[in-house]
Formats: sequence, C-alpha cells, structure tokens
Amino acid sequence: MGMDFTERVQRVEPSATLAISNLASELEADGTDIVDLSVGEPDFPTPEPIVQAAKEAIDAGHTGYAPSNGIPALRSAIADSLTDRGLSYAAENIIVTPGGKQALFEVVQALVEDGSEVVLLDPAWVSYEAMVKIAGGSLKRVDLTPHDFQLEPALDELASTVSENTDLLIVNSPSNPSGAVFSDAALRGVRDLATEHDITVIADEMYDQITYGVEPTSLGTMAGMGDRTVTVNGFSKAYSMTGWRLGYLAAPSELVGQAGKLQSHSVSSATNFVQHAGVVALDECDDAVKEMRDAFARRRDMLADLFADQGVDVPVGDGAFYMMVPVAEDDQQWCEGAISDAHVATVPGSAFGTPGYARLSYAASTERLKEGVERLVENGYL
Repeated sequence: MGMDFTERVQRVEPSATLAISNLASELEADGTDIVDLSVGEPDFPTPEPIVQAAKEAIDAGHTGYAPSNGIPALRSAIADSLTDRGLSYAAENIIVTPGGKQALFEVVQALVEDGSEVVLLDPAWVSYEAMVKIAGGSLKRVDLTPHDFQLEPALDELASTVSENTDLLIVNSPSNPSGAVFSDAALRGVRDLATEHDITVIADEMYDQITYGVEPTSLGTMAGMGDRTVTVNGFSKAYSMTGWRLGYLAAPSELVGQAGKLQSHSVSSATNFVQHAGVVALDECDDAVKEMRDAFARRRDMLADLFADQGVDVPVGDGAFYMMVPVAEDDQQWCEGAISDAHVATVPGSAFGTPGYARLSYAASTERLKEGVERLVENGYL
C-alpha cells in the first residue's frame, strides 16, 4: 500500500541548488577536492559580538518560548533599521521569522491561492516559483536577460505582462542570482504599475547591505507603495548568520495579522536566544558588515578580470555576491560536467528561469575563486 501524496507537494521539484550540493557531497565523500561556488553563504564566521550575545542570552535563560511574532526588543530594532532606510514601519508591523524563507512562505500563503496570478522577474530566486506553486498560484515571467538583468529597460514588457488579474509581483533587488540593483526609475515603474492595477508587491531585500558603490532604494519608500509593499529581509547574508535562521517581514497591519496566524500554527516563533543576538547584530555590527562587503567587492572585481582574460563577457552586478556566467545552451549539463570534470560546483541558470547561464557565488576566498576559474579553463568549460 503506497502513500497518496497531495497534488500541491508534487507540483514542485527539490531545490536545484540541492541537486548540485548533493553531487558535491558525494564527490567530497570520495576524497575529491571540490571548489564549491554553488552556495550563497558568506565564508566568514558570524561576527563575534553576535556569537557572544547568543551565549549570554542562553546563560541568562532566554531558552523558553518567544512571543510568536518576535521579542519586542528585536521588532523595535528592526523597525528602527527600516526607518534608517526611509521606510515607515512600526514594531507592530514586523514579524520575526526563522529565516527569510519562512517570511516569504507566510506572505505567499496569505496572498496566493488557486487562480491567483503572480509575476516574477527572471532570473528569479529558485524558491519563489515553488512557493507560488504550493499555494496554487499561476506564474507569469518577465525575462531581464536581454538587458544585462536590469529591470528599467524591461518596464514595457512588465507593463504588458501585469494586468487587473495580477495579485502579486515579487521584486528582488539586489538580486539573487544576478547581483543586479534596480534603478530608482525601474522602481518608479513598478510603483506606477502596482498602483494602476492594484497589485501587492513583495520587496525581497535580503542583500540590501551587500552593494558596491550604489545605495539601493527600498521599494516601500516610493510614494503610494507603503500600504501595498511587503518588505522581506533577514540576517543570513549581511551578518553571515545562515545557520542561525533569522529573518523578518515588514507589512501593513492586516497582513501581519494573517501571516501571524500562519506563524503561530506552524513554526511558533524564531528561536528566542537567536533573536537576542539579532538585536546586537543590528546595533553593533556595522563594521563587520563593511569588512565583509569590502572583501566581496575585491573578489567581484578579481573574478570579472579573470573572466575578461578568457574573453567571457559577464554582466557584473552592483550587489549580492553572485555572477551569472554565460555557459552552454544546456546549462544543466554544463554544471554537471563542471563538477564531475573540473570539480567546480555552480548552479544552473535554468533553475532561476534563465537557461544558458550558471550562477557562481563569490562568497568564497580569493584563492578558491582563482582555483575554480583555473580548473574551468583547464577542463575546457570557459
């Protein structure tokens, strides 16, 4: 007798990044040295003040249940940090979640159902599509690839894609996987379309602190967007806290009420003592963030030079720590070959809706990045 699985869980594949990391793990288990450029994880330790704060919070007994939407000190600290970005959210507009993924999941569950139409900008982070499919929504996609991944030149196409039937648009700037930071003109274009067609917009700003020479604008600061934008962010990338699982959403109070119900019935809350460490991250770790950002900037420029030396034209983004490298038409096959032959792990662009590319993360050391490019060249992959 077999189990009958739901249609909604069968609509989605496992994360594509997982397939590559599984392959990497198998090869590593056999003693192969893999240059892993597939994972979006800073190679820096979590800054010491954050680690210390977590230990102190455990010692102080902050190991019980936390309020479902987050401890008051962290909700206030997040609201203050958003105010610094020009956003007007109060502490009660914040839900602290176990990771940014959970924040996105709750928002999609609260806004998308069978028949809902959601618009994505490709390349789009892998889990948006899966979350929408699980909720029963249908997808329309706008391809930014012909425009070096920028949104502004694609506004006409976005205008012809959205309609009165569009319930949700997801905008991720700085972008995973392209590193693109969308211009103010692009965001104004989004604002005009969202207000015209009454569309709710998720602004996924997970990489807002990881930019190079540009200040990203927060979508929710645009006139008319405050009551229709959900801002999602987290601590994983900027503070090198991937395994701590700490994220948040900031939204109008009606949505906080609905998403809060989902949180209370699923994960209960983010971990209590981790939230105390989150307060310290926001209050005391600007220098550590800058240090990591400066290192990413150096790596980005070095990689761009290495690709240029090979005659490979890579659009270099102004944010996050990824590059979309043009590879073979069958990018899945290219990535599998690159890991098997050159022992370099990257993620196929088709996972993000843009075939013909591979996403490479430069959240790895300079030495490993050089080694990775050398191996790809030696094995005929570049």
